[in-house]
Amino acid sequence: MPFDQFVFAELKSGGKEQQLRLVFATHEVLARGHALRRIETTMQRMELSLLTTLPSKQRSLIPDGQPVILTIIVTKLNSDEERGEGTSDALQK
Repeated sequence: MPFDQFVFAELKSGGKEQQLRLVFATHEVLARGHALRRIETTMQRMELSLLTTLPSKQRSLIPDGQPVILTIIVTKLNSDEERGEGTSDALQK
């Protein structure tokens, strides 16, 4: 992860699922899943090395309370958007 470009993390809960927003100088990463607080903490400590989704076939193997990422959306921020204007290009995994 590009820690030198990391700005902040924000976690939102909505029912069973959570949304983790990781903001970098040039990109924004939105991860949707379960038990994402651990990932947020690990990112803020600059200890996270990989963020990926878990295939649906393997989700039953993860014990309750462990982080599970269902989707990741990466958005490239342009200079206008960093000031709160404009649009972005998104890539969904």
